[in-house]
Amino acid sequence: MLTSSKFIQVLFFILFLFSTIYSFNGNPERAKHGMVVSASDLATDVGVSILKKGGNAVDASVAVGFALAVTFPSAGNIGGGGFMVIHLSNGNNTTIDFRETAPLAANGKMYLDSLGNFVPSLSQTGWTSAGVPGTVAGLIYTLQKYGTMKLKDVIQPAIDLAEKGFVLSKKMAESINFYHEDFLKIETSKNIFTKSGNKFVEGDTLIQKELANTLKLICDKGKDAFYNGEIAKKFIAESKKNNGIFTLKDLKDYKVMERIPIEGSYRGYKIISMPPPSSGGICLIEALNILENFSFKKENWNSAEYLHTLAEVMKHIYADRSEHMGDPDFYDVPTNYLISKQYAAELKDEIGSETIPSNKISAAKIPEHREKEETTHFSVADEFGNAVSTTYTLNGGFGNKIVVGGLGFMLNNEMDDFSAKPGVPNQFGLIGSKANSIQPKKRMLSSMTPTIIIKDDKPFMVIGSPGGSTIITTVLQTILNVIDFDMNIYDAIAAPKIHHQWIPDQIDFEKPALSDETYKNLISRGYKLNEVKSLGRMEGIIIDSSTKTFLGTSDPRGFGKATGW
Repeated sequence: MLTSSKFIQVLFFILFLFSTIYSFNGNPERAKHGMVVSASDLATDVGVSILKKGGNAVDASVAVGFALAVTFPSAGNIGGGGFMVIHLSNGNNTTIDFRETAPLAANGKMYLDSLGNFVPSLSQTGWTSAGVPGTVAGLIYTLQKYGTMKLKDVIQPAIDLAEKGFVLSKKMAESINFYHEDFLKIETSKNIFTKSGNKFVEGDTLIQKELANTLKLICDKGKDAFYNGEIAKKFIAESKKNNGIFTLKDLKDYKVMERIPIEGSYRGYKIISMPPPSSGGICLIEALNILENFSFKKENWNSAEYLHTLAEVMKHIYADRSEHMGDPDFYDVPTNYLISKQYAAELKDEIGSETIPSNKISAAKIPEHREKEETTHFSVADEFGNAVSTTYTLNGGFGNKIVVGGLGFMLNNEMDDFSAKPGVPNQFGLIGSKANSIQPKKRMLSSMTPTIIIKDDKPFMVIGSPGGSTIITTVLQTILNVIDFDMNIYDAIAAPKIHHQWIPDQIDFEKPALSDETYKNLISRGYKLNEVKSLGRMEGIIIDSSTKTFLGTSDPRGFGKATGW
């Protein structure tokens, strides 16, 4: 017999699922041959068209990546960078790191004033806030090594969308207009992202001729056009014109890194995620390792006890993130120790019924004998057994708001993801140490967590999210919703979530996540609670191998689309 408290928890859970289903028609998109999920309906359609032509998941992912640079300009990009996690039909797993790098002229004091104080505007606005873009190199590298189609076949849809334009939805017009005052201050941005100085309205057509021409050059001459040819020369001229520090050598020297994935396990499922310079994979697996020591029943979902356990786990992983994670080519990240089951067991013993203040939690003491809001994600799976999970970004919404003159693409402000000064938070409230200090050619730490989950040696789940520092915890809870609470992919994504990142010492929560009883219980435990509008915008796929069915969902918090065939 249920106690009164448990009855309320179960009732709240049922009511939430009921409201989700009937408010959002909460059933996943279903298909038999493949699935594409992205933040843009147009980009999703591009990906599906590639699958229908016989392309694999990599071909479709590259096509979606280029299309999003046109149709989702706040985060889709060729002027930023990101990560791909790939599961191949032959059973191999790999990751592609096309994260931005610090220019050769970058240094540890470049964002400090004469008194040594961190000046956020320096790392978030202007040309000096940008890292060397990696997206073009990353997409082309991945296509050439793991795709089956030619570059011209996967990039042409993006060229057409840029050249002919596309009709703005209400949400897309609002997204652009949110930064209207910023765009007005920058002539090159004003020319594209305002309507002769006025705001866009639903139904307007956004045409990006300069971006189309840039994509054509990439189509004709490949990666070399961007990093050593006509685009590169125009890019460096614009940088010099605007007091930037980029040189042609910065672009020529950029390298894509293919890295061994971070791998772990959770209740019999194999977790494949991104290694450093992303913190996502380590933090995700560290959290799952700890949580594997607890058991959760369906009626416990979003109960005070469950959310307390999550919050305490989150504190530990973000404490470790701040101290121990950075670019592995510059810093010896203690990966094996942090994702070990032994370390997780030790942390589990520190998590009880009491709330531990963040100032009482410190990063792991690594044994001497041992061995980082505007982003977008897309998930693709094909009928051949390939799956690709990609997260890429400009960092802030529309990056640093600068459209590169004559080239038409938006520039990132990714340098803010470095720890410009140890202990001082960046725009996402994250702090760091020397592990993430600024150095030339170094890659800044990220929170992006593109992830693929394997069940019985076959891809089961392809998942990821934007959200800055909240990416890791959003992906974590979606995985828990599927594996521990048996939700379908739609309900797992739509379900309200919480977030704790150690500092500041507070639980951020979406309003539906907490019943009145749970809210009061958490307050009584000593938590500071902070209501936020939304946490993450997941793009996910589940593959039911027993019925050979693809189930996909684009987060209802956003305005993307899942489509299969």
